Amino acid sequence: MLTAKSLFQEILDNDESFALFCSIAASGESQGGWENARIAALVPETERDLAPKITRHGADEDKHGRIFNALLKKRGLDPVPVPPETDYTMLLERGGIGLAHDQLKREEPLTVQDIVTYLAHSRVTEQRASEQMRMLRKYFADHPDLGRAVRMISNDEDNHLAYCHEELLRLARAGHGRTIQRTLRECALAEIRIYRDVSLAVMAHMGRILGWPRPKAALLAAGIHAMYVYERLAGWRRMVSLRTPARRNALGGPAGPEPELA
Repeated sequence: MLTAKSLFQEILDNDESFALFCSIAASGESQGGWENARIAALVPETERDLAPKITRHGADEDKHGRIFNALLKKRGLDPVPVPPETDYTMLLERGGIGLAHDQLKREEPLTVQDIVTYLAHSRVTEQRASEQMRMLRKYFADHPDLGRAVRMISNDEDNHLAYCHEELLRLARAGHGRTIQRTLRECALAEIRIYRDVSLAVMAHMGRILGWPRPKAALLAAGIHAMYVYERLAGWRRMVSLRTPARRNALGGPAGPEPELA
């Protein structure tokens, strides 16, 4: 039977597909680390209290990139080039989601509106990351090689999501509520389209590596398209709601230690 667990197990058991999976993940996390570091450096004076939390967010993302590279090293594998069509972070930036890299490369302070844009983008993408890592934790939390990494990254992603909820609610109380809701909706609708496209591209590459027969590849593609239809009609709403998180001040302390994977 074709299940999420059997699919990921197949990818993890093959060195070439595992290398691609980890390389894609490491690249995205490292890019997120750079973005957060630049945003922390450019935070406007009125939001300076946010800078340490944004720095912590970036440090976590950098740590995740190192973890995926360490998993490769542990299996004696090298990172592989990331196909552009599978680069989720780059495609989001090209689609105008979040803050443009050209802006982050300049030394001009950001505005409060920029911070709203950053947090709305993060709230949407961290929802996706949290859900993906919870799925991996469900199936591989006790895996001898992946378990510790999966548990740590999943906990971090939950912290990031809680932090986004908390800070957006704070800004909503400060009078930015309508802007936040509009930005969240725009980000969510764009993200689900890009996630669909990236998922199709990743599965196409995995299918070629693993020699999936056409019926299996077609079934997976149909599932991705069906998920997109659901998210386009109703599922996107889970990405735009805001609620007081159970984890308060989730990024208020230093980054946690990195697991010894290699």
